[in-house]
Amino acid sequence: MSTEATIPEQDLPWGKRPRATRDVLGFAIAWSLEEPARVGEVALISRPTVLGRGPAQAEDKAERAVFVRQRPGETTAGTALASSRISRIQLRITPAEGGESLEVSSVGKLAMLVRGAEVKKATLVPGDVLVLKNAMVLIVVSRPPSLELLRGKAPAPFPFGRADAFGVVGESIAAWRLRDALAFAAGSPHHVLVQGPSGSGKELAARAIHGLSPRADKPVVARNAATFPEGLVDAELFGTAKNYPNAGSPERAGVVGEADGTTLFLDEIGELPPQLQAHLLRVLDEDGEYQRLGESRVRKTDLRLVAATNRSLDALKHDFAARLAVRVTIPGLEERREDVPLLVRHVLDRLAREMPDVAARFFEEKDGVRGPKIEPALVEGLLSHRYTHHLRELERLVWTSVSTSREGFLACTPEVLAELRIEASKTPGDAELDEATVRSALDAAENNVTRAAKALGLKNRFALYRVMKRHGIVLAGEEGGEDE
Repeated sequence: MSTEATIPEQDLPWGKRPRATRDVLGFAIAWSLEEPARVGEVALISRPTVLGRGPAQAEDKAERAVFVRQRPGETTAGTALASSRISRIQLRITPAEGGESLEVSSVGKLAMLVRGAEVKKATLVPGDVLVLKNAMVLIVVSRPPSLELLRGKAPAPFPFGRADAFGVVGESIAAWRLRDALAFAAGSPHHVLVQGPSGSGKELAARAIHGLSPRADKPVVARNAATFPEGLVDAELFGTAKNYPNAGSPERAGVVGEADGTTLFLDEIGELPPQLQAHLLRVLDEDGEYQRLGESRVRKTDLRLVAATNRSLDALKHDFAARLAVRVTIPGLEERREDVPLLVRHVLDRLAREMPDVAARFFEEKDGVRGPKIEPALVEGLLSHRYTHHLRELERLVWTSVSTSREGFLACTPEVLAELRIEASKTPGDAELDEATVRSALDAAENNVTRAAKALGLKNRFALYRVMKRHGIVLAGEEGGEDE
């Protein structure tokens, strides 16, 4: 029997890991008439709280909501809300037991609107939008009390709410986790697979990985794999020798040769048939060997592949996918809805630079910032829209407003509203779900609320909790089981 001392479990490296903090619900500012520079700030609500104009006073009976700028490693408190339209105590907010929702009561002079209806009380979950009429638009978010520091190289400092050096816009957890993943991928020497829904910004992410990598001093070589001519894929990839296939044909390096010493970005890699993916296996190995067509000698290249697809891994040949050791997933807008107003401003800023008429008609100086004049109904509509093509679709909706707004502000015009309604009509609202349907979905998902919500077409598990509360459905033990 060994007499050696056993290391106590708490002294093991993983035994010292701090317990993860629970996320807290709160409100992010999505639009403000008088303080537009505060869009993106967030107030977390962990106990009964009031929201209103001005700082706390001695007679206040509840904690006052404080909006902060939350970034990894730093949380900067903002000043008290200064909007003259908002009452000193406008909302009373109480987190529901379990922290799954916020109970909100309107007690100030401004009307509170939820889902287009004026209400005095509402139960809100992440993704829900609350409008203080003609003063503010708020969206419910779920955040940790503080954001973790990045694993990789932190981005160069950039203004709050604006694009970073590589064009990534957003202050949500999802946006910062994306920056974290891009920095980590950039620091790795391995080939990378970027996955994400159509229009989510995969090429932007690929260029950020290149720009943050040691290969950034050379330009990235980019091609769309879906555009390779049928029967000529090898020639496009590996190039051709002089006089091949016909006398007088010029020598071609191919994208593999062009990318020697830099990054090769192949978009829509899932559209490349598996038998053609196999042609890339040898060049992706450590030696980087390949041959040009019509040439007997073996060449070598030092490239790094960043491939992107909106398809599942099943679309990739197993041994090809295995060579893409680093994976980066780009979130869709449903995972970062609080970033939508910041993205809208980014799109409009670009349009204003390109089109002087847009700048003259729709921009003004306010709160020390020159920014767009936007109707709150447009912001609310874009926040609530069910996106299928994400950033690309958001840009199209903004352009629709720019081209159809007839006054001196960007409006939720009939043309924009028609597109929003088309998307909204594709999925049933939670109000249409009866108790039997909900119980059946929960049974099929073995009481896993996340899976049941997805099966019912709801945007997240919080939406299902709201329906369950309406029908009086309570699950035994931990509510909803172990959510994925």
